[in-house]
Amino acid sequence: MQVRNHKGWIAGRTLALIAALALSSSTAFADAKSKVVILATGGTIAGAGATAANSATYQAAKVPVDKLIAGVPELANVADVRGEQVFQIASESFTNEQLMTLGKRVSALAKQDDVDGIVITHGTDTLEETAFFLNLVVRSEKPVVVVGSMRPGSALSADGMLNLYDAVAVAAAKDARGKGVLVAMNDEIQSGRDVSKAINIRTEAFKSPWGALGMVVEGKSYWFRAPVKRHTTSSEFDIDKIEKLAPVEVAYGYGNMSDAAYRAFDKAGVKAVIHAGTGNGSVAKHIVPALQELRGKGVQVIRSARVTGGGFVLRNAEQPDDKYDWVVAHDLNPQKARILAAVALTATQDSKELQRIFWEY
Repeated sequence: MQVRNHKGWIAGRTLALIAALALSSSTAFADAKSKVVILATGGTIAGAGATAANSATYQAAKVPVDKLIAGVPELANVADVRGEQVFQIASESFTNEQLMTLGKRVSALAKQDDVDGIVITHGTDTLEETAFFLNLVVRSEKPVVVVGSMRPGSALSADGMLNLYDAVAVAAAKDARGKGVLVAMNDEIQSGRDVSKAINIRTEAFKSPWGALGMVVEGKSYWFRAPVKRHTTSSEFDIDKIEKLAPVEVAYGYGNMSDAAYRAFDKAGVKAVIHAGTGNGSVAKHIVPALQELRGKGVQVIRSARVTGGGFVLRNAEQPDDKYDWVVAHDLNPQKARILAAVALTATQDSKELQRIFWEY
C-alpha cells in the first residue's frame, strides 16, 4: 500500500496551478489586440454615389465614422478599434487651421497608453499633404497611417473597405513603429513623405518616385525598405509647440507666364513663394526680376518642379541660387514643398537654415 506525502501533493498541485495561471496570462498577453483609433475627416472613403455604377461621380464626406467601422466587421480581427469624427469634408477644402487641429489631436492620442496606433481616413486630393505634415510634426514612434479611397463605398468594386482594413492592420503592427507617417492604399504601404496622387480615376492612384515601403496582404505587413529622411521622433518640429503655420503660396510655371501671381502673393503678405517651375525648377527670364524683388522684401523664394515621377531640383542649376539667395525644394513636389516651408518658417527666417531643412526632410 502506497502512502501519499500529503505536503508534497499540496505543493505539487500549487505549482501546477501557478504554472497554469502563468500560461493563461502569457497566452492572454500574446493574444491581446492593439488598440487603434480611427480619426475620420471625410473624403471619398466616406462618400456615396447615386447608383453602384457611379465610381467617379458621387458626393464625398457623407458616411460617418461609426458606419465606416461597422461596414468592415473584419477590423475586429486585427485590432480593438474606436472612431472619432474630426471633420466631414472633401479634402480639397482642407485648410492650415484644420491641419493644425488634426495634428494636435493625433499628437494627443499618440501620448495615451491605451492607444497603439492611429488611422486617419482622408480625401485623396490633399491626402499626401496631410500625411507629410503629420510626418514632420508628430513626435511619436507609434504608427500613424493615412488612408483614403478612389471609389465611394456605394460603387461596384469599391476600394475603401479593403484600404481601411489594411490601414488598421498596419497601424496595429509592431513592425510599423518608427517608420514615420504611412499611407496604406491599393495593397501598398507608402511613406507619407514621398507618396503623391498621380492618377485621379484608377485605384492605383498613389505612387512614390522611390517606390513603396512595403505591401499588405491579408492583414499582414511585408516591408522592403525604410525611409531615411528625418521624420516624427527625429524631427526638430513639434505640433504641440506650433500655434499657426506660416503663409506660403504656390505659383505654377509655364510658357508665357506673367509675374502677376507673385505680385499678388506679395501684397497678401506671404512668407514664401513656391515656384513650381518647368523641368529643373526653371524660371522664365522675365520672371526673375519679380522673384529678386520678392526676396529683397524678405519673402523666401523656393524653386520646385512641376514634373512628376522622380528627379529633383539641383541647386545653382538653371538659376544662380547662391547669388539670388533662393532655396531649392530638392525632390519635394510643389504641394509638399509648401507644407515643409509653412512648418519650417515657424522656426526660422534664415534662407540657409531653410535650405538645410529641405535637404534633411
